[in-house]
Amino acid sequence: MAALRALLVPRLAAASAIDPLPELLRPLPVHGRTPSPHAALHGSAPRPRARVALVLSGCGVYDGTEIHEASAILVHLSRGGAEVQIFAPDVRQMHVIDHTKGQPSESEGRNVLTESARIARGKISDLAQLSAANHDAAIFPGGFGAAKNLSTFATDGKDCKVNKDVERVLKEFHGAGKPIGLCCIAPVLAAKVLRGVEITVGHEQEEGGKWPYAGTAEAIKALGAKHCVKGVTISFLVAGSLSLCCIAPVLAAKVLRGVEITVGHEQEEGGKWPYAGTAEAIKALGAKHCPRATPMPPTSVAREAGCPRA
Repeated sequence: MAALRALLVPRLAAASAIDPLPELLRPLPVHGRTPSPHAALHGSAPRPRARVALVLSGCGVYDGTEIHEASAILVHLSRGGAEVQIFAPDVRQMHVIDHTKGQPSESEGRNVLTESARIARGKISDLAQLSAANHDAAIFPGGFGAAKNLSTFATDGKDCKVNKDVERVLKEFHGAGKPIGLCCIAPVLAAKVLRGVEITVGHEQEEGGKWPYAGTAEAIKALGAKHCVKGVTISFLVAGSLSLCCIAPVLAAKVLRGVEITVGHEQEEGGKWPYAGTAEAIKALGAKHCPRATPMPPTSVAREAGCPRA
């Protein structure tokens, strides 16, 4: 995530009076005004300045996009006030992995665009439609899909081929001098396409398991790129109380009788809170609903006592 922050700060960060927020999370000034620090992807904030393309490679760490990475990126971009559009190539996956066993499922075949749509909640476009002229930055989350579906690195190593639209997009953004974010194994894409580029996957030694994929650095060098040793970090979302998202609060409302919980507001307010009716269902289940302006509308917080204030 440090690499993501370094790439996007020039476009996403702006001076703000909100000192507690990290630089990447500060809101962007739009037409002379500073939007809410919690400007989300749901259309409630003013149109942001930064337009970011997120390129997925399926859904699932072993045969597609690493979902944790994609989610973390979306959270950071949302809090930074970015407008995100999600893309994936309309191609067949290399194979399908049963994630409960870590083994290929020989009888299945899946499409990368179709699978990626799960993460995008259906709002996704064919990668063939992505143009650097319409975006300020492009980000590729990790996951084995980058090495299996966006390229053949998983099977061919330094002799791999890269999907033609992935190659085109990387060259377009690089040629335009626009930021490119690459997570986990995804830097090998740039190493193959952008000869001599300087990139990092962290350290070059495993250091007792701290950097389990340190060997990737050698592969990057073999591809003709320069590997820069850097200490990268990972961001996590930590919930101190019971945290439930979207429709999930009804579970706590049913099981924890009398619990105080919120799903945001109780009125739709012109579509800003499209699932406001859930509040009535929560009351019907015997819980107390506490109206609150949550940071992101789909996120809810249940507490054993005391309603959080708006």
